[in-house]
Amino acid sequence: MSYYILLSLLLFISCLYPSPGLQAQLCSSLSEMRWQMGEQVRGLDSQAESRQQLLQDVADFLRRKAEVEQEYSRGLEKLSERFSAKIRGSKEHQNFRKDQNLPSPLNCWYTILNQTRQASRDHGALSEIYTGHLALRLVHISEDVGRLARKSKEMEQQMQDELLKAISELQMVSAMKSYQTYRIDCLNAEAKLREAERQEEKRGGGRHSDPGGSPGGAGLDKAPRRTSLKKVERLLEKRQSKFMESKLKCAKARNDYLLSLHAANAAISNYYVRDVADLLDCFDLGFHLSLGKVLRTYLAAESRAQAAWQQGLCTIEGAIDALDPLGDKSRLMEANPAAYCPPLCFDYQPHEGDEVSEVRAEGPLRNELVSRFQHLQSRLNAITLETDEVNKTLKATLQSLVDLLAAEEPEALDAFQGCQSTESLKSTGSDAGGKQALAKRRANQQETESFYIMKFKEYLSGRSIQTKLQAKHDQMKEAIEKGENVGSRLPVWALSGQAVPLVVESCIRFINLHGLQHEGIFRVPGSQAQVSEIRNAFEKGEDPLGDGYMHHDLDSVAGVLKLYFRGLEKPLFPSDIVPELLATAQLESSAERISHLRALLSQLPPAVLVVLRYLFAFLNHLSHYSDENMMDPHNLAVCFGPTLVTVPAGQDAVSVQPHINEVVKCLIVHHEAIFPGTSQLPGPQYEKVMALAEEEYCDVLPLEATAEEPETEGTPETPASEDGEWWGVMCSWGYHMPQIAAQVVGPNLPIIPVTEGSATGRTWPGSQMHPQRVLIHTVTSPPPGCHNNIR
Repeated sequence: MSYYILLSLLLFISCLYPSPGLQAQLCSSLSEMRWQMGEQVRGLDSQAESRQQLLQDVADFLRRKAEVEQEYSRGLEKLSERFSAKIRGSKEHQNFRKDQNLPSPLNCWYTILNQTRQASRDHGALSEIYTGHLALRLVHISEDVGRLARKSKEMEQQMQDELLKAISELQMVSAMKSYQTYRIDCLNAEAKLREAERQEEKRGGGRHSDPGGSPGGAGLDKAPRRTSLKKVERLLEKRQSKFMESKLKCAKARNDYLLSLHAANAAISNYYVRDVADLLDCFDLGFHLSLGKVLRTYLAAESRAQAAWQQGLCTIEGAIDALDPLGDKSRLMEANPAAYCPPLCFDYQPHEGDEVSEVRAEGPLRNELVSRFQHLQSRLNAITLETDEVNKTLKATLQSLVDLLAAEEPEALDAFQGCQSTESLKSTGSDAGGKQALAKRRANQQETESFYIMKFKEYLSGRSIQTKLQAKHDQMKEAIEKGENVGSRLPVWALSGQAVPLVVESCIRFINLHGLQHEGIFRVPGSQAQVSEIRNAFEKGEDPLGDGYMHHDLDSVAGVLKLYFRGLEKPLFPSDIVPELLATAQLESSAERISHLRALLSQLPPAVLVVLRYLFAFLNHLSHYSDENMMDPHNLAVCFGPTLVTVPAGQDAVSVQPHINEVVKCLIVHHEAIFPGTSQLPGPQYEKVMALAEEEYCDVLPLEATAEEPETEGTPETPASEDGEWWGVMCSWGYHMPQIAAQVVGPNLPIIPVTEGSATGRTWPGSQMHPQRVLIHTVTSPPPGCHNNIR
């Protein structure tokens, strides 16, 4: 007992105080990440201040140039020297001076200053343009830079807070602590079990060491020894049960811890590899383009005013064309590797000698993990589709924003179209129409920008969720594929995301549209060549029956459906439940059979149960047309019994097959009572009235007179209902399934088939024409005596 107390105390202390090395490593990683995130935020602030200062310098430069434009070369030279000396002493200039790998906006600014030293001519239009349009445009760009910097900083801080929160939860909250707690409980239970086993061994050894005692003593000690042995046995059983329960809880907690660990690592990688770069792109949104447009306006004004300066302006044009947001982003990240380098991934830290380092799906854990995998896969597909759609919208919005920013502004250069006098330039620059157009473009830009920011934030959030879900999905899928319980493995179509296999859905839809009344369906064999052709098309992922046309033989399509179920690697009814199925045929009452089958089928995986529900609902519907197709439930059971259920090995197939057919017949007849509904088992259900994958829509056509029924003057003599209107059905020939019209309007209600733009009244069915399909357009009002036939 002293050993057990000492071991429990050590385990409890190790749970309360984790190893110093692990705690130091976690704290060091978190500190380094916080430092990096702080550097990233400060980098955004520094970039914003640098650009604000750059824009302020450009605006100041243009204003001063407009003032000294009349002073020719001397004034321009002084101005150029002033700003050149200013930027030469800047910190950014000193950082990039060694390798001359300047950011493209700064390179453009350097080029402009160099070319300004050569400018020595005065032009009145330049002064108006510098102090008017360009100054206003730079103010707008400065506002855009400040606004985008603020929003980008908020998003970056939000993403950092979410990332740090996820990491803190991994370190401090339930995942790791639950795992450690259950691991300690497991070890305690194991220690108690070993202590009980040692006590049992000691008592057993004492009992065998004294086989022959005094007769009197044996009689006196017999009852107490039996009681003591029973107590020890009960204690041993109790501790054995406690140990197995603690071991199972420890395995579950370890799985949760590993999943949380992989999700956190995926979130960190996603943030450093993609989110940071995208946030920099968001921060750069439109800046290079807007600045380039201002500089191009400056370039156009200079080129029109001074043809002699064309050679120097070509140099400026080359610098502007070299504006490269991606290159500037790469330079920024390369110049600050300590801030933008992704940290190392978190490693799994086993606790107290635990050697399992991967997610496992063995034994009782498999069913739970499979259920979680299916739910997570559905959610991952939905979030992937949603993220892709948001990404498409994001790209379209970005293109619209680029188009708005790159749109021409002819009013900026209207000063050169007429008289070159100062008064003409002033009147042109102050045109009200130009200001209104500029204000409209400005409003459109801000509106598009706000929408882009909203969608960009939504895209980042969705991609982060998708990354974490994908990491968990991959781990679960790998664990499920490695599982040893083959019987509970998901079917192939469920792993591919299909609720009902494409071949099953397509064949049933084709038979529904064309073959419900086909005599001998599923009994008459089809063409082997057509069966192979259709099967090969389905194996390639195609749907050869999707067009709905009758160029395939019905018996061949039915043969493909049966061949698919017969060729499944794992049959829909596993071999371990076949004896129970055979026992169902021995029950006398239909209610007992239904109850027994319902309980038996509940053991199957939900993915298999959905397919069985879909198939037997179709077979039940097909049996309703037994007068035409000669396939009642018994005949269908004879066809599908050997296909769906395999006779157990060692039993006589001749004597067992009738019982299997009887069970299949019961499933066909009572499928609604046996299989659960959509509220209990979500998934697609068979529909009696089916349509093609791509619906063909037709417009309602007015009734027109034909050669067989000429128009009459005055009011037509047609039966009227109580409200004075005649009701009927308008449909299009060229469709199949006349039973649809009978189900919808009744057998005696007139049907108006539309043929080549004309309409004529007939009563279904018609023997002269053999329609392929029927499309109901309009139900108006029944003639007298037909009210009871409308459903």
